[in-house]
Amino acid sequence: MSYDKVKYGAVWIVVFTIQLSLFVSQARAQQLTGRAPSQVAIGEQFRLSYTVNTDDVKGFRAGNIPDAFDVLMGPSTSTQSSYQLVNGHMSSSSSVTYTYILSATKNGSFTIPAAQAQVGSKTIHSNEIHIKVSGQAQSNGQQGRQQSRAGEEVRPAGSAISGSDLFIKVTASKQRVREQEPILLTYKVYTLVGLTQLNGKMADLKSFYTREVPLPQEKTFKVESFNGRQYRTVTWQQYVMFPQATGKLEIPSITYEGLVVQQNRNVDPFEAFFNGGSGYIEVKKQIKAPGISIQVDPLPQRPTGFSGGVGQFNISATLDHAQVKANNPVKLRVVVNGVGNMKLLKQPVVKFPKDFDSYDAKVTDQTKLTTQGLEGSIIYDFLAVPRHQGEFDIPAVEYTYFDTQANTYKTVKTEPFHLSVAKGDGSGTVATFNGQEDVKLLNSDIHYIKTGSTRQHAIGDYFFGSTAYWVTLAVLLLGFVSLFVIFRRRAIENANVVKQRAGKANKVAAKRLKKAARLMKNGQQGDFYDEVLRALWGYVGDKLSMPVEQLSRENISQQLEVCGVPAETIQQFIGALDECEFARYAPGDAKGNMNKVYDAAMTAITQIATTMKKGHSSRISAVLWLLMLVPMAVGAQTKADADSAYVHEHYQQAAQLYEQLLKKGVSPDLYYNLGNSYYRMDNFTKAVLNYERALLLSPGDKDIRFNLQMARSKTIDKIVPESEMFFVTWYRSLVNLQSVDAWAQMALIALAIAIVLALAYLFGNAVWLRKIGFFGGLLFVVLFLASNLFAWQQKRAIMNRTGAVIIHSAVTVKSTPSKNGTDLFILHEGTKVNITDGSMRSWKKVRVADGKEGWLETNQIEII
Repeated sequence: MSYDKVKYGAVWIVVFTIQLSLFVSQARAQQLTGRAPSQVAIGEQFRLSYTVNTDDVKGFRAGNIPDAFDVLMGPSTSTQSSYQLVNGHMSSSSSVTYTYILSATKNGSFTIPAAQAQVGSKTIHSNEIHIKVSGQAQSNGQQGRQQSRAGEEVRPAGSAISGSDLFIKVTASKQRVREQEPILLTYKVYTLVGLTQLNGKMADLKSFYTREVPLPQEKTFKVESFNGRQYRTVTWQQYVMFPQATGKLEIPSITYEGLVVQQNRNVDPFEAFFNGGSGYIEVKKQIKAPGISIQVDPLPQRPTGFSGGVGQFNISATLDHAQVKANNPVKLRVVVNGVGNMKLLKQPVVKFPKDFDSYDAKVTDQTKLTTQGLEGSIIYDFLAVPRHQGEFDIPAVEYTYFDTQANTYKTVKTEPFHLSVAKGDGSGTVATFNGQEDVKLLNSDIHYIKTGSTRQHAIGDYFFGSTAYWVTLAVLLLGFVSLFVIFRRRAIENANVVKQRAGKANKVAAKRLKKAARLMKNGQQGDFYDEVLRALWGYVGDKLSMPVEQLSRENISQQLEVCGVPAETIQQFIGALDECEFARYAPGDAKGNMNKVYDAAMTAITQIATTMKKGHSSRISAVLWLLMLVPMAVGAQTKADADSAYVHEHYQQAAQLYEQLLKKGVSPDLYYNLGNSYYRMDNFTKAVLNYERALLLSPGDKDIRFNLQMARSKTIDKIVPESEMFFVTWYRSLVNLQSVDAWAQMALIALAIAIVLALAYLFGNAVWLRKIGFFGGLLFVVLFLASNLFAWQQKRAIMNRTGAVIIHSAVTVKSTPSKNGTDLFILHEGTKVNITDGSMRSWKKVRVADGKEGWLETNQIEII
């Protein structure tokens, strides 16, 4: 018993330790991040900042800053909040930053210990910061000191701030361009003082179409030498400008309102203490960014059909059907892709046959702003309805633009299309057409994320084919052999009477007590007591498998104690025997004595039966189940944080957390949730990629399939797969009905059922039972073999996966693995391809679902 107590105590200690680690992992959900330069020089002033990704923070306390650094200012607190509306969903994020300005005073390597802050009811800690100080301070005058460090950042209050101490430099990527050619305008800050804030904005210009480039709100300064002085610099703003007129165009100056920190050395110590303990003040300073002139040359004589495009572009087209019935619509999708003034492009002209009714195109803009201009794709979906049967040709769609690299006009065109129109049946209407996927997904939204815990594992780490799988399979087969031998021996020898007696003990005792109850009712006192005694002695003899000659009160007490029956229950049973023998000859109420004896016998037998059924296995099982569930709960906490971020529409934060979790192991639920996060951020390419990965791991999941279809409907290319035999489609659907391990588990269950049915066939007496055993056993053996085959095929598909997704906005598929190869066709981001030749490092041969093949550069795709 003492050993069991030690064993259970050890198990519960392990459980408690795991639960404690779970609690600690929850406290790490929010992060406090410290940042500082890794190397500085003596006398150099630099920023030490701590950022926590929430605004619910209090009690911030920095680590002990070494004596090698003077604290010139801080901590100053700034709060940042951002809001984003994507697809009708509002998301927000916030952070708090604590900033110090330090100055190094001695050489060496130093460590700033972790800072800490209170977030809600938790205390979080930052990373330690390691800084190396090297280089001696020069003593030959102020100018020498300025050349060896990044200026006197914090100056005394009232100090003049000259134009050379703080200014903004304006540069243009080009100062002579063509009309509509994009220009990148950069506003860069140079400072020798403690600049903490700067506000200013470009005015509306009639001569330019202007777009501001989004830059990080948290600015990071770098040290840069300019005119012999070390300035702290940062790119403050960038604009992409599209000139709409010609000649010498002026971009006016911008006046920025800035705040500069200065030190008030005459401040009263008590006043400084009650004002925050710093003695620093903020001074307003206006900084004027100079204007700049841009020479805009007109475009050469515009050719006929000029699209208005200036930049680099290409064009592609797809027809959804090559054969159609009259009066049924067809959709021609034309995609213009490239970089340049894409917002100002004209719609391509499609020349449908005269016999066709055509309708206005549906335009989808999938462009994004870059430093090179607007980059991406614009999709034009043209709808046309042929009215009569026949063979028709849709000519190639031409698109003329001005190429800024070649400095000339270029014309690109799609491939022509041939359409066979059969005789119509009068059922087709334009109203019924919107593309098959569009009809199915109209007014639909993606399915919700998968909450709760999930199992992660390494790629290739599956139950199928593992040691546990083969051991389980071997145990089932050995179990079948063992049961066969046991049943066969029992059928032949019909031995093992002891166990038969034990198994029938309860039934025999119940039968005798039932007979005793009838005797009591009839008032047959002598027969009643004989039957009760036979029930008691017979029950304990059968239960303990003791021969009649060994039955005695002492032997019974000893054997029951060995079986773990409590002493109180043993005494109750012996008492029932004594009560029966005493009451037989006791005077008084005969019926009352029989009732008393009957109740005592019933209670004694019931107590022994209940006690001997119980064991320590139930307690051990409970503890083992708890241990099995704890690791899953630990993993669920971090996933719960990611799920919570998604629920609160912080999709970017959710995506980061899901990606961190996936570094520990793959999971279809995590890939699915990550796909949802990217879908909400309108990043449909990464959504498709992660849904494909989730589907590869769990091919039978209907949520994954639906959301993947939704994401594909947002991509540009609408590929019509090659037709295949119906039984091939059915077989593939059957294989993809479940995951690898689900098929493996089904195989083992089928084998276990087949073993049971086989035993029923071999040892059953009834004919109908033997028939069920034979045919059912064969059926489940087939299911066992098929499940193993499906699991093997699924695992092979995962381990040798060849699927990939286009990750560039548009790629040109080549005829050979060379940039000089012939252009075959164009694919766009989010389209799935299969790699048919991966032997080369820089190029891959790919095949599209419609059968087209060609070569792509490796960096243009990402393997699923």
